[in-house]
Amino acid sequence: MTRHGEVFVGGVRSPTLEAGTEGAAEAVVFVHGNPGSTHDWARLVREAGEHGRAIALDMPGFGEADKPETFPYTVEGYAEHLRGTLEELGVRRAHLVLHDFGGPWGLHWAARHPEGLASVTLIDTGVLVGYRWHMLAQIWRRRGVGEAFFKITTRSGLRLALRRGQPRPLPEEALELMYRANKDPGTQRAVLRLYRATPADGLAHLSERLRSLDPPTLVLWGRHDPYLKVKFAERQRDTFPGAEVVVLDDSGHWPMWDAPEELEAALIPFLARQLQGAGSVSAQSS
Repeated sequence: MTRHGEVFVGGVRSPTLEAGTEGAAEAVVFVHGNPGSTHDWARLVREAGEHGRAIALDMPGFGEADKPETFPYTVEGYAEHLRGTLEELGVRRAHLVLHDFGGPWGLHWAARHPEGLASVTLIDTGVLVGYRWHMLAQIWRRRGVGEAFFKITTRSGLRLALRRGQPRPLPEEALELMYRANKDPGTQRAVLRLYRATPADGLAHLSERLRSLDPPTLVLWGRHDPYLKVKFAERQRDTFPGAEVVVLDDSGHWPMWDAPEELEAALIPFLARQLQGAGSVSAQSS
């Protein structure tokens, strides 16, 4: 069973979705990307909650979170919001599950707070040395062009664009969530500011620091991802030498939507193994 809640960091509200042991100081923490929300993780939060505490949240500018004009829509700003969220929720050790832009946000936090990192799962994200922006990102990064793109995009146009590179169609629920995000002025502002403030290989300078941590790492990648090519899956071992890499043959960029069974089969056993020692940490928090 999952539980809905909310957390406030610096006056900015983020809705949360939780399952498993309430108040445990060690938890799986799911961090979405663009244009994501807790909806991306509902099934996995429930399944991970069978093995320990599991949490997902809407990050500022996305989903039902606050979207204030004054929030710093940068990788550093999101990493700081994640830090405050974990502190407010009493999470001292996090098993990060990161997707898309959740990768830069979560890994930036991890590099600054290595004592709090228990493990990391990278889903079509990571340290992208040598990466160049995909077409949509190039549009969003251009002033005036990005704003116009959001204004003219229709539901059918977005559906067609998201079909590219997808071996399986995304379900209607996912498409509707993405369309609503695409039309939300607060989310538009977050996307434009975030992409314009972030270089394509923005985490490259953190690679050495993260390599020295070498946490238990699982890399999951859709073979047909049109935005972050599958070649970057194996390259994550340059930063996480001990990483287990699993390529999902029938998935694109959103395996939680187009290949949920395959994703769950690879992810949940990994998290269960990592959480086996969580009991002692949970006991300390009670």
